[in-house]
Amino acid sequence: MTPAEAAARAERVAPALREHLPPTPFVRYDAFSEELGAEVLVKCEHQQRTGSFKARGALAKILTLTEAERAAGVITASTGNHGLGVGNALATLGGHGIVYLPENAAPGKVAALRRLGLELRAEGNDTGVLEIKARAYAAEHGLAYVPPYNDPDIIAGQGTVGVEIVEQLAGASLDAVVVAVGGGGLISGVAAVLKKHLPGIRVYGAQPAVDDAMAASVRAGEIVQIDAGHTLSDGTAGSVEPGSITFDLCRELVDDWVLVEEDAIRDALRMVIDTEHQLIEGSAALAFAAASKRRTELTGKRVAVVSCGGNMSSSTLVAALA
Repeated sequence: MTPAEAAARAERVAPALREHLPPTPFVRYDAFSEELGAEVLVKCEHQQRTGSFKARGALAKILTLTEAERAAGVITASTGNHGLGVGNALATLGGHGIVYLPENAAPGKVAALRRLGLELRAEGNDTGVLEIKARAYAAEHGLAYVPPYNDPDIIAGQGTVGVEIVEQLAGASLDAVVVAVGGGGLISGVAAVLKKHLPGIRVYGAQPAVDDAMAASVRAGEIVQIDAGHTLSDGTAGSVEPGSITFDLCRELVDDWVLVEEDAIRDALRMVIDTEHQLIEGSAALAFAAASKRRTELTGKRVAVVSCGGNMSSSTLVAALA
């Protein structure tokens, strides 16, 4: 899949998604802009239905399935947000879903998955392994698998974030965009669309320093496994699936990788709560922290930060702010 194909797919699917998912705000964060000495515009996917951008890719993929395929059962693997997106899509379009999720998934996300009527299977804590298990189960039983990122339709759905940013800019310029990266579906779609319309834009991929699977893979020139540590950015946690199409897209589209320490993620979380009174999750705070880390080169620029989700449990929040 080329960047041009990813952008074209995102633009094609955007009208269908808009019937079910209204555009999220794209607004200036004044305090953070002042801190960076830049104009920071935040794409508020933490205000998306289900609390995450993942609602987009899941809906885009499930729209390609027949009613019979949805009824037979849709399988996925998720740390929580993608599963919520699948559950929302099935609640909207009809169908049954099974989610493989890590045993350490955030309790609030697990409870929300159950409320959507999904069947949950908790097995281990490595999302890469969970994806392999979920794919194998789907193949064995002839069921549809909805991957969290490694799929052209998923990338296209996430790319509608970029479609909306272009529309909401209304012809204004944008110098850079900062996006949290796990498997790479969001940054692949967003960067493909933005670089099509704003070819001079600089794309920053943010990863936790303790769990930088995609950045490590790009450095190595091939998908590698890492010894990951625990991170507040649970939405980006886990290894990259072997053969993932997002790997080549990230290699081509991401201009700079920003590895962020856990203290900086917590500081960014606190900053957004204190200045904007918005609850974001660790993976969204990761993007703000990455922008802060690159403040010297972003000074005087117009910068977009994708605030990718807001699903954080009270216990995780208390621990993060302690």
